[in-house]
Order: sequence, then structure tokens, then C-alpha cells
Amino acid sequence: MTAPTATAATAATAATAATGTVREPLLVGNGQGFWGDTIAGPMRLVREGPLHYLTLDYLAEVTMSILHKARRRDPAAGYATDFVKLLAEILPECHERGIRIIANAGGVNPRACADAVGALAARLGRGGLRIGVVDGDELVGRVGALVDGGELFTNLDTGENLAPQLGRLQSANAYLGAWPIVDALRDGADIVITGRCTDASLTVAPIAHEFGWSPEDHNRLAAATVAGHIIECGAQCTGGNFEGWRDVRGWATIGYPIVEAYADGSFVVTKHRGTGGLVNCDTVTAQLLYEIADPRRYLTADVVADFTSIELHDDGPDRVRVTGVHGVAPTPTYKVSCTLQAGFKAVGQLTVPGPDAVEKAQLTADILFDRLALQRVHFGAAERLVEVIGAGVCLAPGAPAAFIADPPEVVLRIAVQSADRGAVDRFGSELASLLTSGPPGLTGFAGGRPKPSDVLEHWPALVAKTAVNPQVEVREVPA
Repeated sequence: MTAPTATAATAATAATAATGTVREPLLVGNGQGFWGDTIAGPMRLVREGPLHYLTLDYLAEVTMSILHKARRRDPAAGYATDFVKLLAEILPECHERGIRIIANAGGVNPRACADAVGALAARLGRGGLRIGVVDGDELVGRVGALVDGGELFTNLDTGENLAPQLGRLQSANAYLGAWPIVDALRDGADIVITGRCTDASLTVAPIAHEFGWSPEDHNRLAAATVAGHIIECGAQCTGGNFEGWRDVRGWATIGYPIVEAYADGSFVVTKHRGTGGLVNCDTVTAQLLYEIADPRRYLTADVVADFTSIELHDDGPDRVRVTGVHGVAPTPTYKVSCTLQAGFKAVGQLTVPGPDAVEKAQLTADILFDRLALQRVHFGAAERLVEVIGAGVCLAPGAPAAFIADPPEVVLRIAVQSADRGAVDRFGSELASLLTSGPPGLTGFAGGRPKPSDVLEHWPALVAKTAVNPQVEVREVPA
């Protein structure tokens, strides 16, 4: 069915509040920061302490590209298969304890993902389980008509319009917001599966639903957006990827983040007691600074949040209280992530031992490109990348020479890209030959010859919200 309007969602959530079912604090934990994050994170969130909602964030721009390629090969693919594997482990516990699950694991095929989850639930004897599906974010089949109707899909980075590039378009997905998820929760969904939506909306939706907020509750929605932003990368706010890593304890059992949300919009960032990791104002601040652009106008589909209004307070061991967040009405547009075909690439690497490892690695790269040139295969400066890993490539220019003087070995990593698939394929063939016809000692060539793969160009744009029609369906697993 078509997603109800914001007004309908408002009435539904207000009715929820009126029934006395509001839980305060509401416990929302995020167990996945990306597709590939450990399955142990969400399992431990469910098993190591109280929880009301489990959110799972699988999608990034590169993930969407991978899923589009998978669906082109198989119409039943295009979603995060790890999600179904996870549910095989935790679904009975979540169902019995009333823990509701919200995940953007649907990728580019949320209905196929829901089919797989429904089949799993039936096998596990979970009749009566309700599965919500949110889609309507995919626009690739409509972009041409939308362009004809006046939508420019202007590249937010370059200012170019999309029309001249339509022949290269591979995918286009709008970032939906929280309200379609709220509608699925209102209809009793135990699990909500979405396609592309803003990362923070996975957290905004259960909080707005439980507390009966309306789309005009801008300050509180902004606070929930900040909460979602803090926990969207999983353990990155509980000590992971943190500059103060020496202060982090219990890395093997690092706790995944939980938000204790309150009806006034304030919340506490924490983790289950007894887990490893670290939550303090520094770990939370580090995550707050992640991918925010203008801190005064953090744009989402639900609200525009002012990150400069955020107030952090130490609330005890592994607890940070967040208050004071301000927000204003959202923009009339959705962000759209498009991908365009941009040629082919291949990446290969060799291990080069010392002595004189750096010199040998640089010579090896020169030999490779000289041999390709003799075969009339040319890669321009912008089409090749040579990295001598271990010689300071990760350091800033001008780093002290002591770091890179004479490493005992280095890894030579070479990448090429071109519109000519044959040229890229030839690169892979020639790289292997260096083992016996290059400088001495080359090794570490594994995985076979590098094969060409697609290069996809990211094209960020905006589209009017009126051009996008989110769809919500709630299914019940037969008893």
C-alpha cells in the first residue's frame, strides 16, 4: 500500500502515546555499521542486556553499487544476505522478548529480502510475525521521465546536470526518511526492512513512533537524528576507530551502542554493562564529526539539525547524556545517490623484500608500464596508481625520513583504470610475468591475475520529494 501521509503518521503515533504504551527510556541499539560488520555485534546487543529496538545499518554508496550488480545477475538478489543469516540466530529471541528490528538490509530489492525473511520465519515456526517493507526509493527507471519533466539531478559536487550522462546511468536511489518506517511500526511490524533511507532515520523512526512525535517536532526530531548519527557506525562511538585507543579496554568484547531516549528529545549514549570498549564525551564527539558537512545544517529527509547546539554531559561510566539539540523543517528535496558507468579497473600487488626494497618496487612498476607501452597499451597519469606500502604512502608529505629510510620489505600495489577493458585485462596478464622477469625476490602474488571490474562514478543529486512515492507493506507470516 502507499505510505500514509505525515498527518496520518502523526495521528497514529499520537494514538500510541495515548494508550499508555510509551516506554521511557526507550532503548534503541545499533548492531551493524556497514555490510561486513561482525554478526556478533547485534547478537550480543540482544543477549547481553535489555533492548526495545535493534537497528541495523548495512548500506553505503559502494554497497548500493554492489547490490545493483548482484540484482542484474539475479533478479532475486540485491539485498544484504548477512541480514537473513543474522535473523537465523536471533529471530526467536527477539520475537519472544518483543524486540523490534529495523534494517535497511533491503538494499535495491527490499521485497525479495522480505520474502527470504518470511521463509526463514516460517521455518522457525514464527507464525504471526509481521514484516514491514518500505520501498519506492529506487528511481532509475524514472530518471529519464523526471529529467524531461524538469528535474535536473544536478551533481552536488560538480554542478553538472545529469541529462547528457543518462546513457551511463546505472542506478538512482533517493534517501527516504523515518515516516514510512513509522507507518510500518504503527501497522504492527515486528521487523521493518527498507531500501535506501538516511542512516539516522533508522533510529529516528522508533523514537518518533513510541513518543508520538509529529513531523513538526523539529527540535526533538533533530535530537533523534543526532542520536542516529552517533550510533549509525556501530562500535565507532564505543571506542572503535578512536584516536585514544590506548584508553579502550576489552577490545574483544567491545560493546555496540545503545541510545536511552526520552520523550523530551534528550538521550544517553551507552552500551551494555560488562562489555568492552569506551563511551565518553571524546568518543561521542569523534563520531559526531563524521561526515557532517555544514554542522549548522545537517540535512536529512526528516529535519535539518544544528550540530552546534548539541550539549554533551558526562553521565557516569560509559554514559554520555545529550541535550539541547535544535532543528528546523526539512528541505523539500530528497538526496539521490546515482551511479554511472565509468570504465574498468584492476588492482594487483606484489611483496618486494629488501635490501633496497623501495628502489626495487619503483623499478618493478616502471618495468610493467614500459612493457605495456611496447604493446601499445597506455595508461595516463590519471589512470594509474602506484603505491609502495611501507615507504610512507600513508604519511603526510614531508614526513620524517626515519620512518621510510630502508624498510626490510614493502608491498607494491598497482591499480589502473580505463574505458578500454582489453587494456585493463592486459595489465593483469603482464603483472604476473614480473615474478620471473623482474627484479629478484618478488613474491606475494596471490588470488590469480587481476581481472577487470566495473568502475562506477558516484553522482550525488537532489530530487523534489513530490516526485518520490514511498511504499509501505506489512505482511504476516502464516501460522
